[in-house]
Amino acid sequence: MGADPTAIVVGLGLPSDVGTGWLDDLTDGFRDECDLVGAGVAGGDTTRCDLVVISVTALGDLGGRAPVTRSGARPGDVVAVAGRLGHAAAGLALLESGHEGLPGPDGRRRDDPRRDDPRRDGRAEPYGSDERREDGVAGLVGAHRRPRPPYPCGPQAAALGATAMLDVSDGLLQDLGHVARASGVGIALDPGAFTVTPEMERVARLLAADPLDWVLTGGEDHALAATFPAEVRLPPAWTVVGRVTGGEGVQVSGRTVGQGGWDHFRM
Repeated sequence: MGADPTAIVVGLGLPSDVGTGWLDDLTDGFRDECDLVGAGVAGGDTTRCDLVVISVTALGDLGGRAPVTRSGARPGDVVAVAGRLGHAAAGLALLESGHEGLPGPDGRRRDDPRRDDPRRDGRAEPYGSDERREDGVAGLVGAHRRPRPPYPCGPQAAALGATAMLDVSDGLLQDLGHVARASGVGIALDPGAFTVTPEMERVARLLAADPLDWVLTGGEDHALAATFPAEVRLPPAWTVVGRVTGGEGVQVSGRTVGQGGWDHFRM
């Protein structure tokens, strides 16, 4: 982790009946995301198959720095996150419940998170940013359909001396568990440090759910989690949510918790 993006290589398998309109939308999506970070599609391969298969390899430049891995966390480090947590999980819960069309507080529905995207000029959203331009719960559905990874924060964390880092793609508990095991440490999280937006609270009431569960186990926001020496002064895009201990596993409020999140090999 910690490289500046340079290019992606795309492997694409498609059935013969896929329409050109769908392909145009797909390539537009690749272009839009690459434009955000100044990267491009450098190549790849295509083939015909029964199902749609998309495989992407991202390339980056470390600028002479060593990569930040999962195994460098040390007791005394702080644990911090950048990007949003729980928004995509709340949006998925809405979709699965059939409540996708709920309007925002002003009665309008806005679910396109591309508008005024701060990542287009290298800015990074503060963790938990409420993003009123994605009004209401429709913005949560938009977060699931078009996640907004905090691209600038990876190289930023590396430059600040992050000791371990990974993207939160399978859920914070699951992914920090990977850091704890790889580093031979424990991680203690403070639930009061996490942001739960009014929109998430509204959806949680509607679905009789606990929004903190979405924050801790939902992964499709593609936030970043990293550990830093305690003396590092973190910029606003990063929020301290816990600390590294000499124990093992991940604890929330002093209690060891299961990993939750997504397990790719669970049947």
